[in-house]
Amino acid sequence: MAGQVTQNMSLRQKLRRAERRKKIGAIGLITPLFLVMLIFYFIPIGIMLYRSVDNSEMSEILPHTAKAIQSWSGKGLPDESVYAAIVADMKKAYPDRTLARVGRRLNFDKVGFYSLLLKSGRKVAKLQGPPYKDALIKIDKKWGDHTYWTVLKRGLQNTTWLYLLASLDLRYDDNNRIVKVPDEQAIYLAILGRTIYISASVTILCLLIGFPIAYFMATTSTRTRNILMILLLLVFWTSLLVRTLSWIVVLQNKGVVNSILMSLGLISKPLELVFNRIGVYIAMTHVLLPFMVLPLYSVMRGVPPSYVRAARSLGATPIVAFFKVYVPQTRAGIGAGSLMVFIQALGYYITPALVGGPKDQMLSYFVAFFVNERVNWSMASALGVLLLVLTGSFYLLFGRRVNVANIKLG
Repeated sequence: MAGQVTQNMSLRQKLRRAERRKKIGAIGLITPLFLVMLIFYFIPIGIMLYRSVDNSEMSEILPHTAKAIQSWSGKGLPDESVYAAIVADMKKAYPDRTLARVGRRLNFDKVGFYSLLLKSGRKVAKLQGPPYKDALIKIDKKWGDHTYWTVLKRGLQNTTWLYLLASLDLRYDDNNRIVKVPDEQAIYLAILGRTIYISASVTILCLLIGFPIAYFMATTSTRTRNILMILLLLVFWTSLLVRTLSWIVVLQNKGVVNSILMSLGLISKPLELVFNRIGVYIAMTHVLLPFMVLPLYSVMRGVPPSYVRAARSLGATPIVAFFKVYVPQTRAGIGAGSLMVFIQALGYYITPALVGGPKDQMLSYFVAFFVNERVNWSMASALGVLLLVLTGSFYLLFGRRVNVANIKLG
């Protein structure tokens, strides 16, 4: 009896060791993938989220002012100690050429701060001693305006909501309240709406074109299907930049399309097909079409043709049988393809930038603009956060319904 108990204990120990080895092996297999996702996905997104609210550079450049201004109540003007602190900081920051960075940041909040700091920075070196309050106001009357000090106090905090608010066409007023920007300055919500509209339009075009293609591929012979699949996958084997530039050549005034139409006598003058919304739709639809066709084809391959034949044998016309029996069974492919196309279209930059006009640029264009032209990483990060939230929201709303993960592409 004792030997049987010992044998049972030994078997349980071996089973636990075997299960432990399987778990260790599984962890070892997923660890490289996890590290890749962490390094190339989660950490960059985390940095972007942090940069959208990070404001620590301001207090590093003006440390004395950042400390002294915390005691100011926000009413009236600060006392002499705050004026002395900013004079001391400007005497150091202006020769170091870091005062301009502070000016650009504060000018984003209140226009005129950049010129105020540079003008004052040039002249404070001549100030020998107190009182600094009267001396600064003499240099520029803006130092006697409490709204500038309100902006400065807000700007010297280590975190700021300024850029995230700006991405939603909001700002702080002179009383530190969040208000809407004037209508003539409100652009980002309109750009966001344009981005959604273009992405939805491209998704619909891809569905209208991709559904017949996928249906033909699913019902044709194997040889024809393989040829069509190769032609479809050629899109992935060509650079996005090359594909976009090719459409410029094809759609321009003297391009292939206009030349054929004019030679046939269908038009008397070239059509404007590029550097406008039409060019954006054509180029983006061409690029994203495979992401619609592949999920549709995968689902259509699993639809038994006997269902349609049964519907027709019961008296349904071919059109009724197709739309009432066949199409509902492809709903998962329609949803998956639409979701994949729409989410990718939201972040498109190169294609609209090259074939679109000024009124056709999407949100990602302005992210690149603030990085490359303005060198304003915080505003670029804020717009990136807005795009990330938008993409994530659409995925959470529709991703589970279409069950993208269970659809095999091919």
